[in-house]
Amino acid sequence: MINRRVNQTNLSQKLKNFLFIIISFLCFSCENKAIYDQYQAIADRTWEKDKEYYFTFYIDDVTVPYNLTLDIRNNNLYPFQNLWVFYTIEPPIGTLQRDTLECMLADDFGKWYGKGISLFHSSFPLRTSYMFPYEGQYTYSFRQGMRTEVLKGIQEIGFRVEKAR
Repeated sequence: MINRRVNQTNLSQKLKNFLFIIISFLCFSCENKAIYDQYQAIADRTWEKDKEYYFTFYIDDVTVPYNLTLDIRNNNLYPFQNLWVFYTIEPPIGTLQRDTLECMLADDFGKWYGKGISLFHSSFPLRTSYMFPYEGQYTYSFRQGMRTEVLKGIQEIGFRVEKAR
């Protein structure tokens, strides 16, 4: 009887150790390489033409390349196939830079490209393997560039900076 209890205790301890190793492996293998990953909700799911959304982050290592991604979350009420976005880059040193990005959210038949069911998440690369020229604080700001004053159906805008692989 005592021998059986000892075997069960040893088996139970081995199982606990095995589970601990598996859980530890999963936690450390899913490490997010993003140094910045933020979302901002669009008030009332209505993006007004003059409303800008700001994302500020700090770069302390200019020796590695980075990927910069704009994330858009839209719902079924978004009336267009695409979304034009104007963005401004404010580096720690130098002048402001401005650019434009077209985000294709649906195909010609209205099928959403993004992942999801009633809320669709799409990602659009702004820069890939980009080498920041200076250490310091950067600010990216985004505003919609559509021809309508009030744009419905965009729920969130996100911005991610991660080290390139």
